[in-house]
Amino acid sequence: MKTLSLLALSLMLSAAQAQTANTPRVDERQARQEQRIDQGIASGGLTQREANKLDHQQDRIDQLENRAKADGQVTRKERAALTGAQNHANRAIARKKHNDR
Repeated sequence: MKTLSLLALSLMLSAAQAQTANTPRVDERQARQEQRIDQGIASGGLTQREANKLDHQQDRIDQLENRAKADGQVTRKERAALTGAQNHANRAIARKKHNDR
């Protein structure tokens, strides 16, 4: 019975930790960048190959975010790394959309 109580307590703490690892700014920015990629395809500003590379870059940022959230807390260093990766992706999207291909 004591083991079951400890397990339940552990699950509650894990759920509480998972809730503290929210990154709404990162998620919102990811959504906007993905919309920009989709818009670039629709307008012809991006080739399919360029869009695939940009989508792959967005997937890597998602993986970075998931690793940062894995322990239930996103540190300042992890947030800075996410912001840096998103800044890099932002510039890549702009360059590829306006490269006259």
